Amino acid sequence: MNDVDALHWTESEEANRLLAADPLALLIGMLLDQQFPMERAFYGPYLLSERLGRALDAGDVASIDEDELIALFKGPPAIHRYPGSMAKRTQALCRAVVDEYGGDARQIWATASDAADLLRRLEALPGYGVAKSRIFVGVLGKRLGVAPAGWQEKAADWPSIADVAVFDDVYDLREKKRAMKEASKKA
Repeated sequence: MNDVDALHWTESEEANRLLAADPLALLIGMLLDQQFPMERAFYGPYLLSERLGRALDAGDVASIDEDELIALFKGPPAIHRYPGSMAKRTQALCRAVVDEYGGDARQIWATASDAADLLRRLEALPGYGVAKSRIFVGVLGKRLGVAPAGWQEKAADWPSIADVAVFDDVYDLREKKRAMKEASKKA
């Protein structure tokens, strides 16, 4: 995907390498990054691949029986705090990648005309809203060198996983997010 050999967001070097090498794994990890510890969310794609016994493939995940996919998500250990709903969202995401991008997640950003187009494409994905999409634009620009025109203006302008260069930064980011929530409650 790029010259980066790993995104150091989990305690597993294999999972970190997968995130940097596999666009679908990165999309799924970002999808799972809600109401769940970041490092576990981004470990999810690796765990799913291990349970499938093969590399992640959008067409494959899109076509798996829903109950079978939910069972894979339940584990143990569970891939997500909400294994049933996140299995369904993951499958919907993979179906969108198949239907809109021929099964190649990289095409979401590789064929985007600019950052506005990229953001629009991300926001159209199941499970991706405005905030998650803006964070993903930041991940692409800051961590992977994917920098379509205007990416800095479209990327999240708050602390996010895009700012995590080494695993210890995950803890710093968690503390920043906690402090932001506290400040928001007081306001």
